Amino acid sequence: MDKNNYNDQFEQLLAMMLELGASDMHCSANVAPVMRIHGELQEREELETFTKDQLMGMAEAVLSAEQFEHLIKKRSCDLGYSNQLGVRFRLNIYFERGSLAFAIRALDGSFCTFEELRLPAQLEDVVGFKDGLVLVTGATGSGKSTTLASIINKINETRACHILTIEDPIEFVHSNIRSVVHQREVGDDVLSFADAIRSAMREDPDVMLLGEMRDLETMHAAITAAETGHLVFATLHTNDAVGVIDRLIGMFPGDLQNTVRQQLSMCLRAVVTQTLVRSPDGQGRIPVNEILMVNGAVSNLIRENNSTQIRSVMETGRAQGNQTFEFALAKRVYEKFLTKEQALQLTSRKEQFENSLRVLGR
Repeated sequence: MDKNNYNDQFEQLLAMMLELGASDMHCSANVAPVMRIHGELQEREELETFTKDQLMGMAEAVLSAEQFEHLIKKRSCDLGYSNQLGVRFRLNIYFERGSLAFAIRALDGSFCTFEELRLPAQLEDVVGFKDGLVLVTGATGSGKSTTLASIINKINETRACHILTIEDPIEFVHSNIRSVVHQREVGDDVLSFADAIRSAMREDPDVMLLGEMRDLETMHAAITAAETGHLVFATLHTNDAVGVIDRLIGMFPGDLQNTVRQQLSMCLRAVVTQTLVRSPDGQGRIPVNEILMVNGAVSNLIRENNSTQIRSVMETGRAQGNQTFEFALAKRVYEKFLTKEQALQLTSRKEQFENSLRVLGR
């Protein structure tokens, strides 16, 4: 089969993925493709099962020569891909048991409002920040990228500033509205996240988006950028707004942790964690967001290495935009987006959840 035929085969797969409303698809040798629809994995036995050689042929058809060489040398490759209709996908092609596998994420190129995504209203406050570090955290597939894209789009619509995104790969393409937007892809436009952040200091950004903080150098550069008057958005893979602070500090060597703690106490503005939960009718997913808005009291607790008290500030500081995961769950139950039974399965702090329900009048 020639390259064009392999490309057509791949395009047909993507078309089927969109037709079924799948967010993700996994293709492996000698196994039917598996799709994630409304958060649930489903093996699609009606689709063609690919051989090892077919998957290799599709990879050669999809990747540039440089990307294919990277795949062979490094055994995996990340990239953004637009199909024939212009719909964006994020691809990870990797080796497993000696043959290739594809992990494909469909990216909705349109930007939804906070209301359409059912995000909490206090994220509007995040849009108005002028400087500092905002962390959006959650497990893989929790919608972090979509939430961040909506925040960046809102800034683009409402503020005249320079927005610089550094991503691997670029997932959502932003055009200039009120802001000037430049997007750099790691591997194509710049060698690494850390290199991109360092060079950004000479590119006059007001707002920076980091697709992910993967290593100490990137973390340190992001914190420094936030300290020097930029508004920096970044992601981490954690599910706890308080725990992310300890995790971030703990990733630095012991002799640097106190310095990083002092820096975070001054530049951290908010931590937003996100979990996606299937709606009761199984036809969609609902975000549940824990939010920590950093005020003077929280800054002091970070500085004094007393993060265990931060949760108390979140519980008593809802007027400032804070909400614990349990309160966020209770709100979703109160709004009838989730059932109480679903919520109880998602929390280990059942008493706090019940208290939050009582506060909300249920």
